[in-house]
Amino acid sequence: MTDLRTVFIDLEHGIDLALENALLASDDGLETAVILSLFSDARAKDDDVLPLGQTDRRGWWADAWPSVEDDRFGSRLWLLRAAKQLQQALNDAREYAEEALAWLVEDGAAKAVEVETFIPRDEVMGMIVRITRPDGTLTPIRFETLWNAM
Repeated sequence: MTDLRTVFIDLEHGIDLALENALLASDDGLETAVILSLFSDARAKDDDVLPLGQTDRRGWWADAWPSVEDDRFGSRLWLLRAAKQLQQALNDAREYAEEALAWLVEDGAAKAVEVETFIPRDEVMGMIVRITRPDGTLTPIRFETLWNAM
């Protein structure tokens, strides 16, 4: 089964559909599922500190009526938008990404998901998501510029 290929640009510009030879590109949907899971805003938990004095806890409206109890869509990566370049921000980003991608293993789309966060250069955070598919194939997805310090 194929899906329209989605590509992540950065947090400021969002995502877009990929083109190949002036036509919409397709893929098996795994990268698109990862991008949508990571870069759609999950609702902040009650004890999460919101960035820059925001009051909107965000989240996807349909999470109010999940078909599976406590099922949530998206990630809390948006909470780190104004985070300082510290190890704690890397740890939080890894935790939020793992939380957002756990459904891949729960639903059988992956055997395992591993997330690595890193700082490729000053004021920039990156992430590598390594997905072990059910057949054992490893698929790495690299996000070089999750966000820049504004």
